[in-house]
Amino acid sequence: MSITVRAARASDLDTVVALRLALLREHGSNPLFERLHPDAESRARELYRTHLTAPDQVILLAKRDGAPVGILRCVHALSSPLLLPEAYAYLSSAYVVPGERRLGILKALFDKGVRWCQARGLSEFRLYVSIEDEVARSAWSALGFTPVEELRIHRLAPAEGE
Repeated sequence: MSITVRAARASDLDTVVALRLALLREHGSNPLFERLHPDAESRARELYRTHLTAPDQVILLAKRDGAPVGILRCVHALSSPLLLPEAYAYLSSAYVVPGERRLGILKALFDKGVRWCQARGLSEFRLYVSIEDEVARSAWSALGFTPVEELRIHRLAPAEGE
């Protein structure tokens, strides 16, 4: 079994979009992701085309035996001017194809992300993980992440007359 991880290129756009949409669909019961836009694929193509060429981020693509099996997006993000560190790495779009999980692919993606962040002088990672996804929470804990806050949602009823 050969796992390789590299920065995704513009020519990988179809693969990146497919993996990202698979992640959203997998979490369709989560209130943040349950209302996938009807034009999500077209919007994802435009969004990820931009991400693939942005100088402050990288989308890492994992392949096992040449087949795409996972992605991880790393963003060089600025912190609050009142807090240290002044910048950190924000991780998002972490996804490994279900049949490929528990084979070290997320760890390989993370390790490559660590090297990308270290090369940029970043000393901290941050990410959001679904409170209902115990497998993901355990995986990130195993990689050294500690929970520090909780994201909550409250939907408002439409205002009268709308």
